[in-house]
Amino acid sequence: MIAIPWYFAKQGELDFFLTFYIFANILLLFWVPYSGTLVDKYDRKKVFLSINLVCGFFLGIISWIGYNNGGLSSNLVALVFIMTFLNYSIHYPCLYAFVQEITTKSFYGKISSILEVQGQSTNIIAGAFAVLLLEGVSDEGFKFFGFHFNPGFSFEAWKIHEVFMLDCATYFVSLMIISAISYVALTERKPENFPLKERLKIGWKFLANNRSVFLFGVFSYMIFVALMLEAFFLGAAYVDNHLQLGGDVYAASDIAYSIGALLSGFTIRIIFRNINIPLSIIILMFLTSLNFMIIGITNGESIYYLTMFLLGVSNAGTRILRVNYLFNNVPNQYFGRAASIFNIANIVARISLLSLFTLSFFHQANNIIYAYLIVSVLLLISSMVMIFYYRTFDLKIY
Repeated sequence: MIAIPWYFAKQGELDFFLTFYIFANILLLFWVPYSGTLVDKYDRKKVFLSINLVCGFFLGIISWIGYNNGGLSSNLVALVFIMTFLNYSIHYPCLYAFVQEITTKSFYGKISSILEVQGQSTNIIAGAFAVLLLEGVSDEGFKFFGFHFNPGFSFEAWKIHEVFMLDCATYFVSLMIISAISYVALTERKPENFPLKERLKIGWKFLANNRSVFLFGVFSYMIFVALMLEAFFLGAAYVDNHLQLGGDVYAASDIAYSIGALLSGFTIRIIFRNINIPLSIIILMFLTSLNFMIIGITNGESIYYLTMFLLGVSNAGTRILRVNYLFNNVPNQYFGRAASIFNIANIVARISLLSLFTLSFFHQANNIIYAYLIVSVLLLISSMVMIFYYRTFDLKIY
């Protein structure tokens, strides 16, 4: 997913990719409500095994087509993006619901931090591989964070179907690891043998009766709207059109983000230990808004790395605190559906912004910087809404 946006940027097909990205989000509007009911109805370990098996076979087939034909069409590359994007929408709700199910309440904060540390450590490794695979290594070495390195070996940049085959292998490794997990559920879930529509209604009813949880879930999620846009569209366009630099910078910025997120995983609960979660998230949303504004008004590789590092701190910090809050305020019985409803609001916001960014204005010269300023304003408005409803939230310090 690091490789695909950059692939389209280098092909000069970001407009084409943006159209597919919007289409993927529209598909999510129909898929997300159903995926949430699957998370709440079935054994979550079996859900994980199923999605890894499906995605692994899918990527293997697409990669095989690439090896057979000497390359892949842009449509097939975009199809892999859509498939992985759909997978995200069931993977993360299932992950958090599963963790909530097997963890005692006193460890919610600690386990959400551990998840972030583990996830961002993986992202750093993925980013480092992306630097090498996307750009290759010549006899002269390669650039990384603006510094030159010569590892003493060389190889050509990988083709996209070769990256997909490596990704396919990781799904099957995950399959083996997950199948070996044994656990005891600490939360009893009542069977809900109702039709899909009725199971969805139960989730909606819970949030309707807990309006403050709904408002918190929707508006605290706006920070992830911004980061999803940055990760899968804005970043590639910014590096290519504004900074006019290569794939090493794009991949290194992802590592800078992950280092910030990793640091946040270790420290965020210590930094905000005496501040309630809603106020902590409001502070982090202001920081994120400021970072998007700085990216939009500056033009420098080092500044971009620094702002991406800070975005990693604020995004990961928000996710840790937000997950902890939801663990404490959403029963495990409804967690998958509640997460899906929050995700729908996120998707609608993404589709709206992506549709705006399809305008030719944002694809001329370096006008992508204005997209960053628009996102900055969105975050500022969302944080103001959080302040307005602040007193209705659960203000206990966990």
